[in-house]
Amino acid sequence: MSKLKTGAVESTKLRSYIERIEKLEEEKAAIAADVRDVFAEAKSNGFDTKTMRQVLKLRKLNHNDRLEQEYMLDLYKRALGLEMELDEAA
Repeated sequence: MSKLKTGAVESTKLRSYIERIEKLEEEKAAIAADVRDVFAEAKSNGFDTKTMRQVLKLRKLNHNDRLEQEYMLDLYKRALGLEMELDEAA
């Protein structure tokens, strides 16, 4: 008898968790649609959305991590000849 009661409680909790997750997934989809709308609005006003996405990623990093990432990117670009040195530009 106790197994049935325990099973019923567990299934009730499980159903509650599943329903909460489903609700959050619906909210997440709605927010994702809102984000797409904002990007579309920015694009229609002449902003480059790829660059905006890069800026958003950089803003998530702390200052030191961002500096390190920017330094490494610059180093790799120069190593591959993708960016001229400042001396070469003059």
